Amino acid sequence: MAITVGIEEQRSEGVTTRRSALGIGSAVLLAIAAPVQTTATAQADDQPVMHHVKYLLTASNPIYADIYYLGQEPPIFSDYSHDPYTFVPNVQADVGPGSPWTYELDLANPYQWAFFTASTGHEPGTPMFHCQLLVDGAIVAMKDGPKGVLCSMRPW
Repeated sequence: MAITVGIEEQRSEGVTTRRSALGIGSAVLLAIAAPVQTTATAQADDQPVMHHVKYLLTASNPIYADIYYLGQEPPIFSDYSHDPYTFVPNVQADVGPGSPWTYELDLANPYQWAFFTASTGHEPGTPMFHCQLLVDGAIVAMKDGPKGVLCSMRPW
């Protein structure tokens, strides 16, 4: 029985030793990870990276177009949801061959917010609209429509 008790004591000591080693290892990992987490938090508080967005609308035939576009990024979605026209102005513009409509702005999250739409409104005719949405100089969306068009990448 003395041998069995000795083995149990050794096992008990081994578990204690392992637990101590795990405790020391956890403390070392925590000491290493804490500055990394602090750095990541500090960077997250910085201003967001802004992206240059350009809306471009053309038409094969001249038309007085009715255009709605996101003119400023809402701080949170509920602000947009409660009053979208605060963020989406409406303009009417003469659009045709050699006479495009453009608008440029900077957005933190263009893939969520950048969009514009054009239609003939009450005007007769078929202008054959073509729209392009550019982010940082790259075309990210384009569409064609005979009397109306929507350029957007929004997931909603």
